[in-house]
Order: sequence, then C-alpha cells, then structure tokens
Amino acid sequence: MENIKTKKVYVVGHKNPDTDSICSAIAYANLKMQIAGDKYRFVPMRAGMLNEETQYVLERFGVEAPKLLGNVHLRVQDVDVNRMEGISSNMSIKEAWALMKERNVYTVAVTRDEKLEGVISTQNIAMSYMDVYDNEILAKARTQYQNIVDVLDGEVVTGNPHAYFIKGKVAVAASSPDMMESYIEKDDLVILGNRYESQLCAIEMDASCLVICQGAQVSKTIKKLAEERDIVVITTPHDTFTVSRLINQSIPVKYFMDKDGLTIFNTTDYVENIKDIMTKKRTRDFPVIDKEGKFYGFISSRRLMDADKRRVILVDHNEKTQAVDGIDEAEILEIIDHHRLGSLETVGPVYFRNQPVGCTATIVYDMYKEKGIVPDKTMASLLCSAIISDTLLFRSPTCTWLDRAAGGELAKIAGIDMEELADRMFQAGSNLRGKSAEEICFQDFKHFTVGDVKFGVGQINSMNAEELSEIKERLLPYLEKVANTHRLDMVYFMLTNIVEESTELLCYGKRAKEQVIEAFDLPADTEDIHLEGVVSRKKQLIPTFVIHLQQ
Repeated sequence: MENIKTKKVYVVGHKNPDTDSICSAIAYANLKMQIAGDKYRFVPMRAGMLNEETQYVLERFGVEAPKLLGNVHLRVQDVDVNRMEGISSNMSIKEAWALMKERNVYTVAVTRDEKLEGVISTQNIAMSYMDVYDNEILAKARTQYQNIVDVLDGEVVTGNPHAYFIKGKVAVAASSPDMMESYIEKDDLVILGNRYESQLCAIEMDASCLVICQGAQVSKTIKKLAEERDIVVITTPHDTFTVSRLINQSIPVKYFMDKDGLTIFNTTDYVENIKDIMTKKRTRDFPVIDKEGKFYGFISSRRLMDADKRRVILVDHNEKTQAVDGIDEAEILEIIDHHRLGSLETVGPVYFRNQPVGCTATIVYDMYKEKGIVPDKTMASLLCSAIISDTLLFRSPTCTWLDRAAGGELAKIAGIDMEELADRMFQAGSNLRGKSAEEICFQDFKHFTVGDVKFGVGQINSMNAEELSEIKERLLPYLEKVANTHRLDMVYFMLTNIVEESTELLCYGKRAKEQVIEAFDLPADTEDIHLEGVVSRKKQLIPTFVIHLQQ
C-alpha cells in the first residue's frame, strides 16, 4: 500500500494551459514541498499542450516542462494491487498450498519467464482431492518424480528424479505376488512395503516406479535390477496408508490450474471500467499484467473499495469543463484561482482561495510571503512571467495594485527587466508561423456554460496587427468545425491587439453575432465586431456576455 510519506499530489492547471497556469502550478508545488514536510509529494503537471509563450519562459529560465496529465481517472496501477511472484507450473499442489498459507492468500499465479500461464486457487486444490478415485491421475498430470519424493519426504535410491511419470496407474501392493500379477501392469507406480518378493514382482511386471514405505532398506539385488530397467525407486518413512493419501499432492499445479477464460486486467486499465466486470464474475482474485505483458499481481473487489483516489490541487481554474478529465473521480485538496466561481463541485470541504486579482501567480506569491518563504530566483522568474502574461504587463483591466506590487518584488528577486521580458514573451506567443488553425485556436481556449447554452472562447494576444489579420483569415472557416466537434452552441475568438488595447471578436453559431451586439450595445448593422478597450476575456468579455445570456 502507498506509504503515507510518499503520497503523490498533482498540482495542475486547466486544459488549455497558459503561462499563469503552468508557472503557478510549478511554483505552488515548490511551496507545498517546503511546508508540507514528508507527508506528501507535490508534482506540478499540465493538462494540455504548452503554448509558444510558456515554452519560451520555461526555456529561458531553465525549467523542465511539467509532464502531461491526460486524466485523473484511477488506474489499476494506482490501487493496492497484491504484488507477488508467480510459481512454476511443475510445482506440486502441496507446495503451492504451503505457499498460500505462508503468504496468506487464496490464489497464486502460475508463470513462465514472468508471463502468466494460469492461476491456482485454494478451490482448485480442494477440487483436486475429489479426484483421488482416479488412479491414473498422476500420469495424466505428467507428475515429476521429484515432486513425489518431496511430498513423501522420501529419497531416490535409483533412477532420474527429474523424469516424469507419464504412463500407468498408481497401485498399492498389499497382496501376495500371485495376486499382484493380476492388477500390476507395465509402467505402473507401485506402493509397497519391505517384502522382497513383492518388490521383485513389481520389477518383473516392468513397473516404472517403486515407492517403498516405512524406510525399508532396498537390497542390492533390487537396486541392480531397477537400474538395469530404468525403474525409479523411492524410499519414504511413511506407511502405506499415509503414502496413498499424500501421493496425489505431488501432482503439478498445471493440471488443476485455471488457464482458459481468465479475466485478466492491465495495470493501465481504468478502475471505473473494471468494476462492473468484477461484480459479474464469481472470482475472488483477478490477475493483473503490466504494459510488457508480465504478471504484476492480483486485484480484488475489496482492494478497489479501499483504493485511494488521485489527489489534486487545481490552480488557475474552478470550472469543471476546464479541468483535467476524470476530475469527478479525484480527491480535490485545494483550489487556488482568480476567476469567477464555476461549476466545479467537491464531495467534501476543500481549501479554496479565490481572489479578485489579475493573476493566480499573485496569489501564490502572497502565500509564499504568508509562510515567510522567499521564492528562489527561478520560482520568482516564473511567477513574474505569469503576472506579465496575465496582466499584459499591467495593461489589462484585470490588473490590480497587488499584481503590480507582486510583479515588481518578484522582478527584483529574479533580477529581470520586466519590459524586456514582456517584449520577448509576447513576440514568442504571437509567433504562429507553421501552426495549423487547430493549434492556433486551442492555444488558449475555454468552455463556458450558462443555463442550457454552451459556448467556447479562444484568445490570441499579439503586438502585430498584420499577424492578427492573417490569423483571422485562417480561423474564420475553422470555427464551424470547433462548434461541431465540441458540441458548442456558439464559438468566439478574441484577436487582441496589446498595443492598441482592443479586440476583434470572431463569431460562429446561431445568433452568436447578434448576442454579442446586444450584450455590448453595438449598432445592429455592425459587420466586424471591434471592442475598444476590451483585452480581458475573464473580466471584460465573459461577465458582460454571461449577464446578457442570463437576462
């Protein structure tokens, strides 16, 4: 089971990560690691592809990009799988039973070269005892003589213990040699005592194996005759009754194991998908294999019930549509955001910090200061970059005095020139050469729901009017596909000119354009929608549009 000291917590932003989402996740994970001790391990992640601006920031400050977190659905590998090694198919059922008791398990995997061949359970072993009436079962199961020796606590007097008993029956020589001739046949395994005449008779009948009970000595003559005919001779300290009772326990597990129709799960299978399968099967333990097809362990429905959910901290969003897939199945520990309250629900109470500032990084920096921790130069650089990005270097109406103060302090710690950094960041972010319409559209795209209306809004910030014009020509014919693919009623795209502090809004969908005209009180005959002074999706476009839809 996962050790409490190594519990992993993912710190992740929204599906279309911007610089704030990524940098805040990295910096907040860094802060949590400093204040949480060794109880948890905080790992910054991303829920989507990085845009050019964010890539530039990370490369400039030498920070590795967070790994992609495609979803937080619980996988089998996240559950407390009962890890154990498999056993050889030639192991006797007695040894398998002893191993089960030692491990306190009901099922064991039978493997070869770590690949699953079958499973043997206590039920299989119990059923094996019902077959004691079959005196040919040892041969049918191709039982190795060494198994017989081990089960009977015996010794090999002559013959190859690694050979197999493959033909004949098991017979007990309890009668006279004359009677033995009537039921002992060629290749039989004969259980007998210390009577020389009976031993000699069994050899003359060409038995394949003699099991001599009660530790009786084997004469030189019998030994010589047995060697000449390749007959295996085993001595055991047990009496005839005990040997007859024990000998079937030497049968290899491969004879009784289940190998056909097994329900096998993979470590990458989603727990949600296998629950129904498990409830329909009358099986206690299910084998699990890894990506390479090697046996990994066993999982049971009880272990699924006890499984811990994936733990996450969400930054820069609190909308379910923007969160990583499977968020309903995860345990949300915290939410750090600066947007409006969204549709995300949690099972229990969580730490939720939401402040009306221009950037999540401003909140994260405040939390550093509250803990009396000064971020190092790298973390300060990332936080400062996030503030520059989200506030458009303090030009955005979402910018507050807290953002300005935080940006100035962080720039001082990091030793960076904010004007120069902003210029390089915005140039990198608006360099969209070679990108497809899809890549441009979803570089910064968010979904929203108001009542029954679902719409999406994308945004590109640029300091180059010509580049924005080129992007417009590429995106206009693509918006219809966005609406159909994502099942949106309306699609909008903001082409924001940072220098002119204005936005041209592209529209698609039934009454999409009319809704914006009405929301912003524009002339009814407006062709191209230009919104002067509007540069913020969060504070200027969305609130106005949502209020209009609600009315």
